[in-house]
Formats: sequence, structure tokens, C-alpha cells
Amino acid sequence: MTQSIIHTSQVLRQVVIGQVQGIPEEQFDVQPAGLSNTIRWNVGHIVYWMDKYTALCFGSVSAIPAYYETLFASGTKPSDWNTAPPSKDEPLQRLAAQLSRMSELTPAMLEAALNEPFVMGPFQFGTAGELFNFALMHEAIHLGKITSLQKLA
Repeated sequence: MTQSIIHTSQVLRQVVIGQVQGIPEEQFDVQPAGLSNTIRWNVGHIVYWMDKYTALCFGSVSAIPAYYETLFASGTKPSDWNTAPPSKDEPLQRLAAQLSRMSELTPAMLEAALNEPFVMGPFQFGTAGELFNFALMHEAIHLGKITSLQKLA
């Protein structure tokens, strides 16, 4: 089962990269009425949270700039930004780098217990695989949002 999670992570990330590459940068900052975020925010949010989840799962050192938290953490939105966001290419490069690191995952890494369970509201994740699988669900949700925003732009 853990090998399936690894495969799914790679396929999902390839789909995300392909989708994002096909979006013109002028659509990245379109924010339809009634929505609080943009394509650029969703892409950065995916990068930010995968970095956080892999640190929690595998003890990896963060590979993103500290300002990503200010721009892309949960609860942030472009209308609050005081810092220029990265260009389309930067998060795409980070998505690709994360994909490369996914190829280094092993089933044993996913089966490992977390140092302490990760609790999110009523949910608790005890192994790296459980939390990493949740990270993939989170990424897929934001891929859907990116696809919807692209259609509205």
C-alpha cells in the first residue's frame, strides 16, 4: 500500500505541474468576486504545505524561503500581501524539486511512526504515510481550485 502512496504522489505532482505550466501568468493573479485567493496563491500554498508535511513526516529541512509562510500559509490571502509574490517559474521549480524528492521515498519511510501524532481538529495521524497521504488529498483539493480559477479567469 505504501508503494501506491509513493506512486500516487508522483502522478499527482506531475498533473499539478502540467496544469500550472499551461496557465498563462496573466491569469495567476485574477481573483474572481467572492473568492479570497488566486491561482498564484493556490500554487504557493501547495508548495508551502508539502514542504511542511514532508518536514513533519520525514524530518527534512525546509527547502523554501521563510516568506512563503507569510504569503501562502492557511488563512493568508493576496489582498493582505506586503511582499511581492514569486513569479510563476519559481513555485514551478519548487514543485519540480519536491517531485524529485518524492522519488527518494521508500515504503519503510512511510510506515515509520511520527515522533508524536499530528493532530488536526478531530483527525490524528500517527505514521508518516498517514500524514503524507493526507498531504496528497490536500494537494488534489487545491488542484481542483486551480482548475476552477483558471476557468473563471
